[in-house]
Amino acid sequence: MIAIIDYGIGNINAFSNIYKQLNVPFVIAKTSDDLRQASKLILPGVGAFDYAMQELENSGMRSVLDELVLGRKIPVLGVCVGMQIMATSSEEGVKPGLNWIDGVVRKIDAARLLHKPTIPHMGWNQISPKQDSGIFAGIDCEQGFYFLHSYYFSCASDSDVLAVSEYAGEFPCAVHRENIYGFQFHPEKSLTNGVFLLKNFANI
Repeated sequence: MIAIIDYGIGNINAFSNIYKQLNVPFVIAKTSDDLRQASKLILPGVGAFDYAMQELENSGMRSVLDELVLGRKIPVLGVCVGMQIMATSSEEGVKPGLNWIDGVVRKIDAARLLHKPTIPHMGWNQISPKQDSGIFAGIDCEQGFYFLHSYYFSCASDSDVLAVSEYAGEFPCAVHRENIYGFQFHPEKSLTNGVFLLKNFANI
């Protein structure tokens, strides 16, 4: 059972619609009790880092998530700001992150871009995997995924970088450590590639 975590932000319906099409069992988790029935977790998110952390703390699910992810090693997939709050901290705010993967969320350096408007990075972009992972099975990396962001996850260790993309230079667009996966792009908005990725996560 996949739990799509509803803590007030993120496109919950887009994820649930894809899993309905795939006939994959899921639950929309709004409480700690909802989480406890899950064998996998999806942590979506949009907006600012501090706001996302505050909403997650307000939801009452924070401590149970730590227990499931860090203690029981249940697979979790973070998307966009849901990925960023997995970091230690962010240049965007002052709150500490979940610290599931060591790293800092940094702002894209607009000075390195040639075209305007420059920020946010918006639209389709290619990805280049840095690890051999089943999560990318069937993915067309040249087609890539849909992005919408002004910040990126800068990992403390290169071994945690799952894939990179190019915008104002190379940046990590996917991270991975043990049972933890994070994607800066939006699989729920990325058509066939996104469906494949979410299906692959369900089969991990």
